[in-house]
Amino acid sequence: MPAVLLPLTAAPFAPRSSPTVVLDTVVNPWLTQTLKRVNRLKRPLNSVPQHTKCLTEILSGPSAIWNLCSILVPREPESQIEAQSNTLSDAMYRYQFIHVQAYVVSIDMVMSHEIAYKLTPETISSLVEYHKEVYMVDQADATWQWTEKEAAIKSMHENFVQAVNKYVFRTDKIALEGIEDDGSGELLCGQSEEVRNAVMGLFLPLLPPPPKIVEVRAPAPPMIPSSPASAQWWAPTPPINQALLQ
Repeated sequence: MPAVLLPLTAAPFAPRSSPTVVLDTVVNPWLTQTLKRVNRLKRPLNSVPQHTKCLTEILSGPSAIWNLCSILVPREPESQIEAQSNTLSDAMYRYQFIHVQAYVVSIDMVMSHEIAYKLTPETISSLVEYHKEVYMVDQADATWQWTEKEAAIKSMHENFVQAVNKYVFRTDKIALEGIEDDGSGELLCGQSEEVRNAVMGLFLPLLPPPPKIVEVRAPAPPMIPSSPASAQWWAPTPPINQALLQ
């Protein structure tokens, strides 16, 4: 899909507002049938502006929240979880689901032919809390201590907060077929797995600095005396003249 600028409502930390809807000059029949199926007011759908208004109003309601996927994560840090005697109860106690939900911020059926979703504040809050209270604790426990470790942990969490607020899921326009009459919906055709992989990809490992390389120097060669004066200390003693001793 070509790169298309998203509306300001898709920017990190931006509040929710009505989605931007751009339709082609001729509305596809499948979209008309979809809107007729979910149109509670039974309004006419005979023109592009009527389709645009209907779609905008349906997706602007407070209940127009889409379930993108669910991820299974540990409930507590590994060091704080006590093993249960029963395998099933142990699994239920150890793990929890975070339901990743979003709302539509943009529909473009002219340039990119895609829908863009932004995570709800509740989903962002759940992901940020898990990252801080569980994921980062496990990462800290699994790495050795170094001088700047606390600063690295803080920076890593701040980067995650930015990334999860920045994340926008973009998919093909046909996803609108999963819409319900209150504007909510479910992703079709295995797209939930794509979202799950993308969200889990935001959880980066805590990387300690590389170990310092200690330079090992070869021992210096022994000093060999070279001057004539110093060389005399090892010269052999000449034999004594016996005639001088008589």
